[in-house]
Amino acid sequence: MLRTFHKGGIHPPESKLSAHKPIQVLPVPGTVAILLSQHMGAPAKVIVNKGDEVKTGQIIARGEGFLSGNIHSSVSGKVSRIEEVQDVSGYRRQAVFIDVAGDEWEDGINLDTNLDKEIRYDGPEILKRITEAGIVGMGGATFPTHVKLTVPRGKKAECLVINGVECEPYLTSDHALMLEKGEEIMVGIQLLKKALQVNKAYIGIENNKPDAIEKMRDLASALDGIEVFALQVKYPQGGEKQLIKAITGREVPSGGLPVDVGVVAFNVGTVFAVYEAVQKNKPLIDRIVTVTGKAVKNPSNFIARIGTSISDLIEAAGGMPENAGKVISGGPMMGKALSGTNIPVVKGTSGILILAEEESTRLKTQPCIRCAKCVTVCPMGLEPYLLMTLSERSLFDRLETEHVMDCIECGSCSYTCPASRPLLDFIRLGKSNVGKIIRTRKK
Repeated sequence: MLRTFHKGGIHPPESKLSAHKPIQVLPVPGTVAILLSQHMGAPAKVIVNKGDEVKTGQIIARGEGFLSGNIHSSVSGKVSRIEEVQDVSGYRRQAVFIDVAGDEWEDGINLDTNLDKEIRYDGPEILKRITEAGIVGMGGATFPTHVKLTVPRGKKAECLVINGVECEPYLTSDHALMLEKGEEIMVGIQLLKKALQVNKAYIGIENNKPDAIEKMRDLASALDGIEVFALQVKYPQGGEKQLIKAITGREVPSGGLPVDVGVVAFNVGTVFAVYEAVQKNKPLIDRIVTVTGKAVKNPSNFIARIGTSISDLIEAAGGMPENAGKVISGGPMMGKALSGTNIPVVKGTSGILILAEEESTRLKTQPCIRCAKCVTVCPMGLEPYLLMTLSERSLFDRLETEHVMDCIECGSCSYTCPASRPLLDFIRLGKSNVGKIIRTRKK
């Protein structure tokens, strides 16, 4: 019997239109806009000035906060300006604009694409290289990887859980990565095991990717302490807490972290970035992005330099469809609708989804009929209808006691609501306000 989590969950259409499409390298653009906020936590502090010449892979902003991370130039050229640009959330954020001239790389970066399997470094050196390379969670959360690898005093990591689930409809970047870079991912897992001093690593992949399961199992069979699990197809199987429950049977407590139950979890994209950082001395300057949608001419998976305009990706996939109604950064469940396409790719950009007009129109909101479908599907065991009501009425103290901060924002509640109520929108609003209250309390 296939493993899965047992609380809530839904089965939206998979729509993996770009599955089995080979990874294409997107041409280097003429200009990039590299945001200084590409990670959870404080923006990195810029260390270059207008007019400076930079090389590909050169550090241009240093992460100085606890949850911050380094930012590197993804191209070579001249810094044309440092000013604000709109990000995927619609906010204006500071970015470094670079006019591209050639593609000259920083000294010390190994551009040889041959597999490097030799583990030459000890745990502290691995951690140092990951920190310097600015690696963050590539599944979308963008949590700095070096922070995850620094286990708090009093806690102990017992195993690694590697997320190859990619349960979000339409997205296929992780699937493509496992098929084309499986060997590198296995080396990355060994590096993370050594950095954490754990002996066991578990890879979870949904059963709708049999080719990836077969390949990763074949690779893992030659290594010690790495096991691949085929998981039942159910959304949000790729949620960190849901994946840990499915594979290990351990349940992360409310308000807790995976390390509280001895687990540290990483996305396969993060693992590959760790391989490149440690084995090739390559910072995180590019990533795989799925560009997809039923009306898209050529749904594809692209390697794009960080700072590339989303419009360039759409053009490479055949251009904007005439009947486009909405462009989303990410997938349809947890992604964010964009107000335009002149927005740069960041470390957490996993996909660009274009929905046709008829797919993207919201239905009229109706009164709640107390059917409890949102409660049934919530993977965190919450009561979304209640959380929405409390958020609408600004009852933030009550929201906190109802565990709104446990919401993983998967969107299962909104998806299943027969009254088309904007449950997730109001829950996100409530979470934002409760989060501010909590942070103020801790000062």
